[in-house]
Amino acid sequence: MTCKWYGVCPLRRYETEGRIGLVWAEKYCKSDDGWMECERYKLEERSIYHPDNMLPDGTLDETLG
Repeated sequence: MTCKWYGVCPLRRYETEGRIGLVWAEKYCKSDDGWMECERYKLEERSIYHPDNMLPDGTLDETLG
C-alpha cells in the first residue's frame, strides 16, 4: 500500500529534480508498511508542521532548503 500523502509530498518534487534518490520512496512511501514509520507521515497525521526538507527518517537535508 502506498502512503496516502504520496501524491502531495514535497519529496516527490525533489526526486523528479534528481536531488534525492528513489530509495526513500521505495523504503517508506511505496512499501507495504514502511510509510507507517515515516516521520513526515506521523507529523502530517497529527497536523504538526514539518519542513519540506525533512526526510522520512526525520533528518533534515539542508541541501534541499
